[in-house]
Amino acid sequence: QKEEIEVTLLPAGHCPGSVMFLFEGENGTVLYTGDFRLAKGEAARMELLHSGTRVKDIQSVYLDTTFCDPKFYHIPSREECLKGILELVRSWTSLTRYHVVWLNCKAAYGYEYLFINLSEELGIKVHVNKLDMFRNMPDILYHVTTDRHTQIHACRHPRDDDCFRGNRLPCGMTCQNGSPLHIISIKPSTMWFGERIK
Repeated sequence: QKEEIEVTLLPAGHCPGSVMFLFEGENGTVLYTGDFRLAKGEAARMELLHSGTRVKDIQSVYLDTTFCDPKFYHIPSREECLKGILELVRSWTSLTRYHVVWLNCKAAYGYEYLFINLSEELGIKVHVNKLDMFRNMPDILYHVTTDRHTQIHACRHPRDDDCFRGNRLPCGMTCQNGSPLHIISIKPSTMWFGERIK
């Protein structure tokens, strides 16, 4: 049998280009999420989830996500996480210009929100290895740099942890103007919350 269905892509808020799929057909409506990260109220603003003034009737939701597990009892909001990171980075980088932060980001994408907010709040650009992957995301280009002489780094190396142990950043920086760097590492990872008890 043939059935016509309409497939709508909805922003998943996970990393640039990530989507959820809304399938609508004669036999009902299905939402397939994949990994997603939506702030409170974002779904309410998605016009394509609505029909007129009400939310569409969705018969099935497939939550195919890493965090659909009881061990992830509580995942703080993106805003709570940002506030904590901002406080830590601000207090560290304000000590001296030789106090630097390394954001140990394991994936290539998905941290743009963090980079933009740190840069806007602190007036410090984030060092990345290359700008190529951000060329199609003009909103972030002002907030990242390939200049290693900054206090916030998200540079990557195949063996990042090995580099950090030697008190040097993955980009190779160990000092500025002969003064050694004081480095703290922040690992922005939701997985952390599944490894801790309530």
